[in-house]
Amino acid sequence: MRAGKGSMVKRFGARYGARLRKKVQEIELSQRALYNCEKCGSKSVRRIAVGIWQCRKCGYKFAGGAWTPVTAVK
Repeated sequence: MRAGKGSMVKRFGARYGARLRKKVQEIELSQRALYNCEKCGSKSVRRIAVGIWQCRKCGYKFAGGAWTPVTAVK
């Protein structure tokens, strides 16, 4: 994945190295994405703050992971 013109990590310029910029872009894309609501089922869950997620349709607010609503167990 190449950092394009409309990329989120363009603010870093040529600093920090390509690998780290790609990782940051991957994380930021996942945190800004819309997710499915557990209550109403609509794809409208957004991150409010670190670990706090809210459905824009039904208003359901819950605690989850820092970058995604549900964290994977490794």
